[in-house]
Amino acid sequence: MNPVRLKEGIYWVGAIDWAVRDFHGYITPRGTTYNNYLILDEEITLVDAVKEDFTEISLKNIRALVEPSKIRHIVVNHIENDHASGLDRIKSFCPDADIYITERGRKGLERFFDISGWNIKTVKTGDTLKIGKRTLLFIETPMLHWPDSMMTYVKEERLLISQDAFGQHIASSARFDDEYITCESMSELEDAVVDYYANILMPFGHLIKSKIEELKKLNLEIDMIAPDHGVIWRQNPQKVLQMYLDMANGKANLSVAIIYDTMWHSTEQMTLPIMQGIRDEGVDCKVIKLRATPMSIAIKEFWKARGALIGTPTLNNIMYPSVSEFLTHLRGLRPKNRIAGAFGSYGWGGGAVKEVYEELKRMGLEIYEPGIQVMYRPSLEDEKRLYEFGKDFARMVKEYHAKF
Repeated sequence: MNPVRLKEGIYWVGAIDWAVRDFHGYITPRGTTYNNYLILDEEITLVDAVKEDFTEISLKNIRALVEPSKIRHIVVNHIENDHASGLDRIKSFCPDADIYITERGRKGLERFFDISGWNIKTVKTGDTLKIGKRTLLFIETPMLHWPDSMMTYVKEERLLISQDAFGQHIASSARFDDEYITCESMSELEDAVVDYYANILMPFGHLIKSKIEELKKLNLEIDMIAPDHGVIWRQNPQKVLQMYLDMANGKANLSVAIIYDTMWHSTEQMTLPIMQGIRDEGVDCKVIKLRATPMSIAIKEFWKARGALIGTPTLNNIMYPSVSEFLTHLRGLRPKNRIAGAFGSYGWGGGAVKEVYEELKRMGLEIYEPGIQVMYRPSLEDEKRLYEFGKDFARMVKEYHAKF
């Protein structure tokens, strides 16, 4: 795509990655973008680079507006490879450009590049840079989602360039939220926001709340949010701010995610009466088989629901490998404000359901006990027990959900 105007003199000069489907283990069925922004002022400023593979595309967009040699400042909001690996290539065209970055960012940058000849200026929250008619305000956001992370606010334009926060993995010719919902839908955009939050930012809810509060205390007027992935929020930036605040406060649907895997279909057969019991208690339910579902989607569905039931057969006295992988991934994301239980099948010896509960307790989740197990395949009597198990769990989910 050609450069896209955000505000007078401010342009998107990034790249669209239509083909990517695996983003460091996170499935991206919609693709993604690598957004960076060029500010044309008395001192021309580039905010962020792009992934190395897409550097020439970004340079082409920059050249459509100005020769790269005229860039006076480069702001590095985040040093992860998808944003900074093209930095040295861009810097080679503007060797005298100053780089503005946090102290942790500087320390990280020297692990990627030889920066001995670079003029690097470290900044912290509250520092500003006057580039002509415009003033840039830097806001540190450590662990959102790397230690080096920061945002850049263009005061006169009320524009927040937010690095990874408020982004989505979406490849689209639409650059703005209002354009996207016209050609796609608001529900799809919201789902992409939740997907991104659940798989990347879930562990940092308390930090997100404090940073949003800090933005309020800084009295920043924000009428556009430009993240480093996905579409730019120009129609309703307050919407994504509220979505993040809701998610940071543990907002969830009154629903249950049944997340399971199966060896000889016994555990799979257990999901049907459990699901029916949940539904008959008036709670929505989604059933997710792990080996048929990308991990990031299973994580998202867990996050969206207030309650979750984890199903596993017993293999060698422990839980099934795909279930173990899911719980390990989930534990690293440190979920909160969810209630969970377990069920499973076994042959001559159990153990898997007990192990699932041990993992759920390690995460500090609200626990629904006891779980339920069947030997070999569920009988008609077992199906009745499973149905009641589903109903009982749904009642507990409703009680727990009422607290939020």
